[in-house]
Amino acid sequence: MKLALIGVGQAGGKVVDKFIEYDKKHGAEIVRGAVAVNTAKADLRGLTHIPEDRRILVGQAEVKGHGVGADNELGAEVIERDLGEIQGALDMVPSHEVDAFLVVAGLGGGTGSGGAPVIAKYLKRIYTEPVYGLGILPGSDEGGIYTLNAARSLQTFVREVDNLLVFDNDAWRQTSESVTEGFDAINEQIVQQFGLLFSAGEIQAGNDVAESVVDSSEIINTLSGGGISTLGYAESAVDEPKRKGLFSRLSGGGNDADAFDSTDTTNRITSLVRKATLGRLTLPCEVEGTERALLVVAGAGPLLNRKGIERSRKWLEEQTGSMEVRGGDYPRNGSGVVATVVLLAGVTNVPRVKELQQVAIEAQQNRDEIEGESDDKRRNLLGEDNDLESLF
Repeated sequence: MKLALIGVGQAGGKVVDKFIEYDKKHGAEIVRGAVAVNTAKADLRGLTHIPEDRRILVGQAEVKGHGVGADNELGAEVIERDLGEIQGALDMVPSHEVDAFLVVAGLGGGTGSGGAPVIAKYLKRIYTEPVYGLGILPGSDEGGIYTLNAARSLQTFVREVDNLLVFDNDAWRQTSESVTEGFDAINEQIVQQFGLLFSAGEIQAGNDVAESVVDSSEIINTLSGGGISTLGYAESAVDEPKRKGLFSRLSGGGNDADAFDSTDTTNRITSLVRKATLGRLTLPCEVEGTERALLVVAGAGPLLNRKGIERSRKWLEEQTGSMEVRGGDYPRNGSGVVATVVLLAGVTNVPRVKELQQVAIEAQQNRDEIEGESDDKRRNLLGEDNDLESLF
């Protein structure tokens, strides 16, 4: 799937930078263009793979390149005012080669949580290609203002995109890691998992041809209908088959799949799909009630057992209750693993989202109470009954 990536804010820019690195490392060729947008000059300088002319500093008149200080309302305002500059960078992206736009942002800060929905809305108005969001939820230990920003942004972001893919830091950060180590590891996980999903169907030199191709249209159809989506991933290290030459096969040497027991390859795939679905999803949720799903199994061609993929697809239908479950294989030689990606689209029973919604309700109630108390205190301080001269 060919993507145009727009990273908004610090987290969004770093993830897009990692996507480009992943693309170069694996030869996936999924990134057709990338832009980073930020209100903080230092964050843009920290990027290494996004070209400098695609790093857009916005809001200079308001915040002088120092960021918006977790104020997502200000973040939205400055992005809105500087959409022309962002469009100038997007004009360099070959949109005729793009299957979809992906707007990436951390939803806890100010620039990403406020600006990502604004950019997504603008893209949907200008382009005919689907516009997806990849939103990263802050950990619950990162502070109340970040949780509140995420609660507000999530509601707006999901409304402005064709589908919102979500990654929850709470489900992935290890307590033993430092903040920097934790975020670096999380970014690696995001790119590894979503990179494999979007790479599926792209033909690469030296790889076999898929028996059941998962191309961009399969991904687009799975994400159609909007809502929130989550991704499951699991892999298993394997000894890949040595590729036999044509002469060896013609002289009775057999084919690459002969060295592998069909039962073993089938069981490996079904086990990995269960682990991906019921293990750590990017956004933990109840699988039952999922509207649509997509299964991708990647690895060396002889290890991609068709029976295992079909059984796994039927198992997903039973678990989700959905009749819209697509699946296929993605031959990828030289990786040393068999990997499965399970995309669950249109999930509805998500405890973390319900928690964020409750936070937003309570925060609004607290804000109203605090504002009311502040008004009373100001009236008491400056009211007619007060003798201000006695204060001096």
